[in-house]
Amino acid sequence: MMRKKYFLNANIIDPHNSIDEVGGLIIDENGLIEAVGKKVNTNNIPSREKYIDLKGKHLIPGIVDMRVFVGEPGFEYKENFRTLSGAALSGGVTSVVSMPNTSPVIDNVSMVDFLKRRGRDKSKINIFPAATLTKNADGKQMTEFGLLKRKGIIAFTDGIKTIQDPQVMSRIMNFASQSGSLIMQHAQDNILSDGGLINEGEISTRLGLKGIPFLAEKIIVERDLSFLEEYFCRYHISQISSEKTVSVIKKAKENGKIFTTGVSINNLSLNENDIGDFRTFLKLSPPLRTEIDRKSLVEAVNDGTIDVIVSDHKPEDEESKRLPFAQAASGAIGVETLLPLSLELYHNGSIKLQKLVETLTINPSKILKINKGTLKKDSDADICIFDLNKPWVLNVNELKSKSKNSAIENRKLQGKVMMTFLNGELVFGQK
Repeated sequence: MMRKKYFLNANIIDPHNSIDEVGGLIIDENGLIEAVGKKVNTNNIPSREKYIDLKGKHLIPGIVDMRVFVGEPGFEYKENFRTLSGAALSGGVTSVVSMPNTSPVIDNVSMVDFLKRRGRDKSKINIFPAATLTKNADGKQMTEFGLLKRKGIIAFTDGIKTIQDPQVMSRIMNFASQSGSLIMQHAQDNILSDGGLINEGEISTRLGLKGIPFLAEKIIVERDLSFLEEYFCRYHISQISSEKTVSVIKKAKENGKIFTTGVSINNLSLNENDIGDFRTFLKLSPPLRTEIDRKSLVEAVNDGTIDVIVSDHKPEDEESKRLPFAQAASGAIGVETLLPLSLELYHNGSIKLQKLVETLTINPSKILKINKGTLKKDSDADICIFDLNKPWVLNVNELKSKSKNSAIENRKLQGKVMMTFLNGELVFGQK
């Protein structure tokens, strides 16, 4: 049994319990939260006990990242559970949903067993594996939802792929409505985006690169929301990127449709201009779009149209990134920089701190129906402590991810994770 831990003088933010105040936190001998808030002070601490004085640093629940690509099995040279765990904890992320686009893909019970075993043996963080919607993620035949759910799978997605066939999608949503399964869709029409590399518009024309129109995203979202009228299921759009899609989602939610939406931190912080002269590290899916699109996404987080922010952490080795734009792999790492990059949106006055924490902690937990992202009494003491104002420059060589394909190399950031606790144990930083 571990010793009790006491924290004082912290700026505590816990949207789940509507806490935004200076106070303390007590972790009990079992690694659970015993008390939190302004009621925790020196009077609650036995005189012989030592406490950690946080001197005004911020304390929030451990971050829950709903979209993370690992590498195991099949792509361990890009990232494995051990390196992912180190990267996540240094960014205050204590729980992740791992995407099933591995080799082989996660589409059967034995693969789930393997993944859980590897995750448990090699990583410190909570890993919630997602399974594919369709066998081999080829968009044709549904996976055994019932069996996989009984094995503890909490979400189904084809990850980087979209269910193109409307018949298959309607079948999936119909089954999901009966089984209570969570469906996560990456919205991009294959025909409209075929051969596309970046956002379709002025910059794609100037660079001579084939573009991906916003319609490729909007059309899939509209189709799926039409199905949602018939099959009421737990439906989540993994990440959106355009102003037009925001309008569709806003209208659907106003009309009473119940579903959730995510956005990648990349699409909130960067736009197509950042690609400059063919910067392949910014080749992403969905692509970076215009500044108008970016601003509308920020506004949609503010007003609750978008529910969660994800890192869309997708490790790729240098060889597959340092290629001509058309051949370069898509994706960027981001689990380590999810919080600091989100804090940039607070510092420039775009999004309130309380709202950011909500989208990173309790909202994903509620969608996934997991007991994380909160500081309520008797919950696991997964906590992140950060210095809101600490300036630093991102040096990719200092990142803990195995792959270094960051979209924000050399970016000046403000706000850094100082300590991460998992089940009450210090797993990153120093007291």
